[in-house]
Amino acid sequence: MRKRSYLFLVLPALLLLGSCQKLEQISPIPNIKFTSFTIYDTTDILGNNLKAGKLRFFFEDGDGDLGLKPPTSVLSDSTNLFFTLYRKKDGLMVPATSDDPLYPSAYRIPYMERLGQNKILRGTISVTFMYLFYEPTDTIKYDFYIRDRAEHDSNVTSTSQIIISVNGVYKD
Repeated sequence: MRKRSYLFLVLPALLLLGSCQKLEQISPIPNIKFTSFTIYDTTDILGNNLKAGKLRFFFEDGDGDLGLKPPTSVLSDSTNLFFTLYRKKDGLMVPATSDDPLYPSAYRIPYMERLGQNKILRGTISVTFMYLFYEPTDTIKYDFYIRDRAEHDSNVTSTSQIIISVNGVYKD
């Protein structure tokens, strides 16, 4: 009988100890990693044929403060995904000027919030680019980074070289 009473005391204690896991902790500074860039043919809303590109990258943020709410005024900062465009010239990748027709617009990652004790956010973000004006020989790449609500900038990562006129998946 005594063995049973000890069993009833020890078993719940073991179950309770086994269920207590230490919360995973990672840096509050966001981290990103390039996954792929896909070039494909598409049509815009006016029926024009054009090329499109879809960037996919992995992200993680330790304190879960990624993304911005919709802007409340014209003066609100609504950019948190930043790009630098490079073009291939004479075999070298060189930064493009901001007036380059292929230079990307400002992008905003939507507001994300994780409930509970574990605030870590992880996932994949996809961004679509439309290319109306390009030459068959245009080869580009992007450097990019994200910024969280605490204004921590992630690492800068790069796409592979992308030939806009050639459909396919480009990976590192």
